[in-house]
Amino acid sequence: MEPTEPQVDPIAERDRHFMRLALEAAETARAAGEVPVGAVLVLGDEVVATGFNHPIGTHDPSAHAEMAALRAAGTALSNYRLPGCELYVTLEPCLMCAGAIMHARIARVVYGARDPKTGACGSVVDAFSNDQLNHHTSVAGGVLETECGDALRSFFAERRRASREVRREARSAAGSEPGVADNGR
Repeated sequence: MEPTEPQVDPIAERDRHFMRLALEAAETARAAGEVPVGAVLVLGDEVVATGFNHPIGTHDPSAHAEMAALRAAGTALSNYRLPGCELYVTLEPCLMCAGAIMHARIARVVYGARDPKTGACGSVVDAFSNDQLNHHTSVAGGVLETECGDALRSFFAERRRASREVRREARSAAGSEPGVADNGR
């Protein structure tokens, strides 16, 4: 009997493929100085829309990656309802995004990293498990979780490092000004 090659789960590989595209969108956010969260909206095997976080640059608290992808998909499909679509996002959606996902009638959400502070897919609340709501979206989490989490952790580590550097430079400049260190005496 010949050894058989391990079987690749086509659903898992498909999820990883689209999550990698969401990670690329997250890098667009990072390049713009935004928190690196990316989203890809898929219908069948076709990418309908992508989105990335940009609330800082647009001064818009609703400009999350999911919201941007939903808006773009609605325009692309000429419909505010997006039945049969799947949303891949690098960070667990918040409650605002979960509400929009439900209103858009998204069939499935796949996320990468869990969000222990604002996650609405089970980390803090589970908006999608409420049987009283009229639309039910299936949720899968943890796809490329390490890569998605690392992108966020490195972004915030860099921001903390840059903030410390600015404070250090400010203290240095204050100490080197004439009369500041000795109160002018």
